[in-house]
Amino acid sequence: MDGVPDGVPRVPEQRRPDHASTSPEPATPDRPTEPGDSMTLRFSVLGPVRARRGDEPVTTGSPQQRALLAALLLREGRTATAAELIDALWGEEPPSQALAAVRTYASRLRKVLAPGGEGGSGGTDGDAVLVSESGGYAIRGLAESALDLTVAQDLATEAEKARSAGDLCHARATLRRALALWDGETLAGVPGPYAQAQRVRLEEWRLQLLESRLDMDLEQGCHAEAVSELTALTAAHPLRERLRELLMLALYRSGRQAEALAVYADTRRLLADELGVDPRPGLSELQQRILQADPALAEPSSPAPEPASIPVRPAQLPASVPDFTGRSGFVRELGDILASAEGRVMAVSALAGIGGVGKTTLAVHVAHRARAAFPDGQLYVDLQGAGARAAEPETVLGSFLRALGTADSAIPDSLEERAALYRSVLAGRRVLVLLDNARDAAQVRPLLPGTDGCAALVTSRMRMVDLAGAHLIDLDVMAPDEALALFTKIVGEERVASERTAALDVVAACGFLPLAIRIAASRLAARRTWTVSVLAAKLADERRRLDELQAGDLAVKATFELGYGQLEPAQARAFRLLGLADGPDISLAAAAAVLDLPAEETEDLLESLVDTSLLESAAPGRYRFHDLVRLYARACAERDELPPSERSSALSRLLDFYLASAARVYAIERPGDRLVDHLEPTSYPGLRFGSRHAAQDWLYAEAICLLACVRQSAGRPETLPRAIDMLWAAHDLSESGANSKEYEATAGALVDAARSHGLGRAEARALMTLVNVHHVSGRFEQAEEEAERAILLARESDDLLPVCWARNARGIIALYQNRHTDGEEHLSRAIDHFRALGDRPGEAAALCNLSRIHLATGRTQSAVALAQEGIDIYDGMGNSMRGANARYALGLALTQSGELGKAADRLQEAVEVFRDSRQRLWEGMSLFRLAEVDLAARRAARAAANAEMALTVLRGIGGQWRRGNVLTVLGRALSGIGQTGRAQVCWQEAAAIYEELGSPEAAEVRALLSPVQAA
Repeated sequence: MDGVPDGVPRVPEQRRPDHASTSPEPATPDRPTEPGDSMTLRFSVLGPVRARRGDEPVTTGSPQQRALLAALLLREGRTATAAELIDALWGEEPPSQALAAVRTYASRLRKVLAPGGEGGSGGTDGDAVLVSESGGYAIRGLAESALDLTVAQDLATEAEKARSAGDLCHARATLRRALALWDGETLAGVPGPYAQAQRVRLEEWRLQLLESRLDMDLEQGCHAEAVSELTALTAAHPLRERLRELLMLALYRSGRQAEALAVYADTRRLLADELGVDPRPGLSELQQRILQADPALAEPSSPAPEPASIPVRPAQLPASVPDFTGRSGFVRELGDILASAEGRVMAVSALAGIGGVGKTTLAVHVAHRARAAFPDGQLYVDLQGAGARAAEPETVLGSFLRALGTADSAIPDSLEERAALYRSVLAGRRVLVLLDNARDAAQVRPLLPGTDGCAALVTSRMRMVDLAGAHLIDLDVMAPDEALALFTKIVGEERVASERTAALDVVAACGFLPLAIRIAASRLAARRTWTVSVLAAKLADERRRLDELQAGDLAVKATFELGYGQLEPAQARAFRLLGLADGPDISLAAAAAVLDLPAEETEDLLESLVDTSLLESAAPGRYRFHDLVRLYARACAERDELPPSERSSALSRLLDFYLASAARVYAIERPGDRLVDHLEPTSYPGLRFGSRHAAQDWLYAEAICLLACVRQSAGRPETLPRAIDMLWAAHDLSESGANSKEYEATAGALVDAARSHGLGRAEARALMTLVNVHHVSGRFEQAEEEAERAILLARESDDLLPVCWARNARGIIALYQNRHTDGEEHLSRAIDHFRALGDRPGEAAALCNLSRIHLATGRTQSAVALAQEGIDIYDGMGNSMRGANARYALGLALTQSGELGKAADRLQEAVEVFRDSRQRLWEGMSLFRLAEVDLAARRAARAAANAEMALTVLRGIGGQWRRGNVLTVLGRALSGIGQTGRAQVCWQEAAAIYEELGSPEAAEVRALLSPVQAA
């Protein structure tokens, strides 16, 4: 019924009337279009019919005159006879003066569209855009992109080509551009049967484009995001089965199988009631596949790569390892470069990476595969660049010349002469040269063939950025599936299959480094009494891990030692100290704090370590160690760093840097907030930020590293208070969703650490971070207990700030638990405490929360006043983010007072600020409240869309209680648009949540379900 083809839909053909003109049409416009002439004209039909010359609008006249213009534009330069135009404008009942009216409209349009425009003479006939021909009219001489419909058609064609080529990202983006050209209803306000037919045709095409884009959204895994849009579309087009099919698939892939099946049930009932038909086979088949949990419904996987060419014969190349695994992308890339050597002066590829990453194994494997392209031989040498004495180029050239048939007596003595003879001998030959383990580019240059048809592969721990013309490849560790496959090949499928989880632990402990995996697997293969779990347990101890990773003459530590031994003293110090910091990577500014050096000098040191492959450049300005290299760096720090106190000093500087920077972020986001005045002092400066967005970008970019530093600092009493204050200053991370779990685990660890060290003041502050975590997650009883303890400890240490915020938290928790008297008492005392501290933003927060207590107890007018007072305080201090919280509170009060328009405005303002500030919890809650407003205003479709967006935004944050609230409202909205099956699924899930939590809302939801079940 509404199926969409695999490609991007083309615009449906226009049906021409039987009496359409058959006269031949010119293939090109009557005359070339000149810049500044008709090329500046632009027309729109995908919305109201409009014309513009440059940036100025052109008057298109009455509705009938616009209908004439639209009819000519949609004929794409073809002539329309007067009879056809009369039929287009009036159909079967034209007025008596229809022909004269058409001529009048055409004359007026010709004048306004001519180069002279509305104020000029209208131009000559030769200059006209609207021309008379064979008793009819046509629009000619326009630029290719003059009509928005033409642009949309071109974009749709481009998207179709991109999709056929497998470039879904470009296809999706192009379709979005095409769909953005619509500005409301096509041909809006244009009368006549022709315009009506074209509206139907182009609206159908728009929907097909939209379905095609949504189909690609699902192909790229954006199913959760698509649910909200599809819910609104199915409400607007309830009989369009393709949209229902996409909604079912999106819900299923989002883990909402019951709702997906409910969509099918709603569709079947609707089609039977409205049309007396069953769903089309495709929809029924999808229902069956969902019921059977068909694995093929998962997101589509990419096609398997083409195999590379088959190797032929060896020469000097070492044997390729029989268990070579993975690296398929690099194998293809290098193979393609070597295959292109014929006809080029020389193909050079340089592989760089840390010791043990598999550079030699990959190069040898690729060289064997490429032997057929080099029938004149393959040369190999180990240049020993990682050792104390690297091979001399003249010695290597002598060996190569002998291998190429040169007599000893003919080999000259000097490097320059040997290099020249080497190139001469290779002239006219096709030879592959594998230069393994090179020290630097200077060692490699004399050994390059430099002649047509030859190629060189170079491996080194150094990145050969100064090797002219080389194709550089940075080799990283293996992907987890590749690492497991290598481990399995060595150990044996039978032993790994029964302990797959332990095997994954082993390869992860090896950091997915091929050498480490090979050593670990070889040890296990040689010990038949060991299980994989035994090996995993041995490698779990980080302090012993490097010692465990050695077998025979293979050892990971020895490989790293070679690189470390070649570092300059400043490089070695940087390597040791940077390895002390926890976290997946480190920024340049943070590294400068660790090293206590200027940023420029730090960057030079770090880049030099990147060139040696002991450090990786994760992104511009960010650096990281491989896990095993980090362990080695820490071992070096314990062994070599003198005095030993420098290790703790380095970590203390890092903590100071993060605390000072986080405090500045807090101050920028919350002007006037007194928390920053009560934080532990720091001795190392932090960053300064030019804008609120720059501060936010830093906080979220550094979140994982910042939390790692906090956890690392929890073990020492001298750094624990600063660590706790940093976590408090960065508490936006607990509400962002992306870092909530890590923040919660860190907060719990700090509370335990402070308690174990007997630091009451620090424990009170740590408890406040945990209170916020429990509150965000909907664990209100735990939040209440922690807040009560925080007040006791803070009073004992005379620390008023935690008392203020604990009182505020207990007040809002009491609201959620319907303890309104307690809540009002806590919030009133919080307001007094904040005023005593001179903390105006804190006072505003408590006022807004008190507004909600008043609202819950029926004091609507005072609730509005209190929320407005909070807004006035925040706005007066320029505190936009917390001002959004106040607008949220005011929106709730206005909703209950019946001022729905104002409530929606305030909540929409809050949504925009929260979204801009990356506060996912409050963005989602504001969307939820907007859905409530929409329901009250009887806008069920919009309520469903807002509730769906709230579910998507709150995914993984906010706790189950809030999810139950959103599901309840979503069910009401879906019921309002006739999707009772989905509504029932939502209410059932909400009821299960409330009953598990013991929440009183369970009875309300069960009451909603009762009428549905009775029906």
